[in-house]
Amino acid sequence: MTTIPPSLRSPLTLADTLRETAQHDPGRVLIVDGDTRLDAATLRDRAATLARSMSERMPPGSVVSFMLPNWHEAAVVYLAATWAGMVVNPVLPSLRDRELQFIIADADVRMIFVPAVFRGYDYPAMLARVAAKLSTPPEVVVVRGHDQGHGLTEFGSLLSGEPLLPQSHDPASVRMVMYTSGTTGRPKGVLHSHRSIGALIAQIGAHWRVDAGDTFLVPSPIAHIGGSIYAFECPLLLGSTAVLMESWDPDAAVVLMTTHRCTHMAGATPFLDGLLGAAERAGTRLPDLKVFVCGGASVPPSLIRRATQSFEKAVVTRVYGSTEVPVSTVGSPEDPDRAADTDGRPGIADIAVVDGEIRVRGPQMLVGYLHSHDRDLDADGYFRTGDLGRLTPDGYLVVTGRAKDLIIRNGENISAKEIEDILIGHPDIDEIAIVGIPDERTGERACAVIVSAENPPPDVAALRSLLDEHGVARFKAPEQVVRWEALPRNDAGKVLKHEIRATLMRG
Repeated sequence: MTTIPPSLRSPLTLADTLRETAQHDPGRVLIVDGDTRLDAATLRDRAATLARSMSERMPPGSVVSFMLPNWHEAAVVYLAATWAGMVVNPVLPSLRDRELQFIIADADVRMIFVPAVFRGYDYPAMLARVAAKLSTPPEVVVVRGHDQGHGLTEFGSLLSGEPLLPQSHDPASVRMVMYTSGTTGRPKGVLHSHRSIGALIAQIGAHWRVDAGDTFLVPSPIAHIGGSIYAFECPLLLGSTAVLMESWDPDAAVVLMTTHRCTHMAGATPFLDGLLGAAERAGTRLPDLKVFVCGGASVPPSLIRRATQSFEKAVVTRVYGSTEVPVSTVGSPEDPDRAADTDGRPGIADIAVVDGEIRVRGPQMLVGYLHSHDRDLDADGYFRTGDLGRLTPDGYLVVTGRAKDLIIRNGENISAKEIEDILIGHPDIDEIAIVGIPDERTGERACAVIVSAENPPPDVAALRSLLDEHGVARFKAPEQVVRWEALPRNDAGKVLKHEIRATLMRG
């Protein structure tokens, strides 16, 4: 495994940095959420008070989850857990009973923060259903609303009382567990430490033209590694401000970027495509934007070139990374052609391509998995990404495909196997294979190829209904159904998804 350079070995934790920032620059705004602005002193006070409530309920090292949109309260939870020496676990608000029950049980979550209602969905009711199936359910804390008879805790009640005095924490200790979709259909808990995330942020500061006083627009979910670092880490470690968006709206994003003079944004293909279209409609070239970092599946080179030409001075570049090794490449800020045609060059990571598979290690890589049997490292300590690619002679990475059976839609990882295992239970499905097809708007769309001998196969609505019944997040549902007489297989009986994908792409 790569040795962390001395320059990236900070003796401080994020909680230490929050305390120092609040002491020396208390009025500096760290988080903007609509009309709410959290300065350093306010964030410290709320985080330290919430940390006291946490520490009275559970010992250090306990897992604290939040299933929140991009709201400023999530920053308070994130920093409070760090202040108290807990392990924070961001969870996507789009997940439902099945996924949430697995995560809570797997990580032994002791406290979880959820909205009262978000996008019309009743989260306390879901938590009540999930808790009834768990032997040791977590304490449920309701944010932006009141408990409707489920016996839950209200967020405001935890913000009174004395703050927890600053604690000393080992920078090498685990402070985050984040779940990532696996090809087995079972999510894996990825562990990060103060030090691994600190190295990641130092790399961002070194390569993405981040100066103190810069502003990130953060529409990417804070339950993803990207959204979490831009919202919670960069403001303290790089001196930036985070402007949060709870829901992606390209036209609203342009207004926010203009109003707050945002200098940085990162997101999957739909974010860049949407922002570019909205900026053109508004007649602006976003003159304050310095860097747009685009990752995820199927980033069209033409989109990168179009954005580079349209934005007044912004570097627009493709990057590559994962929850396990975030920001494995830093893009190509210095070369527009490389920025469009490659996935960038390594920053602090080492990248090797072994038998076509991309393998990565570096100071920002995970410190392990929650369960050791999930280990995806080779004998030399490289993370086996399951992605296919090549390195150019001058050291740039080009991702050519995926060995992993994953679909990346709107930046969300979808395990094809997880959905296939549920849908095969439908009486009118004899065989099913779900594959990702390139889509200019979403990166990929999920297509279900169904063999159905007796009756017509279920349509998209029927598949979505079945997944709803199983408590599966809606973003995982296939968007297209195709009926075939048989699925292509090799001599060993394995379904040849690359052939399915190629046939569908030929039309």
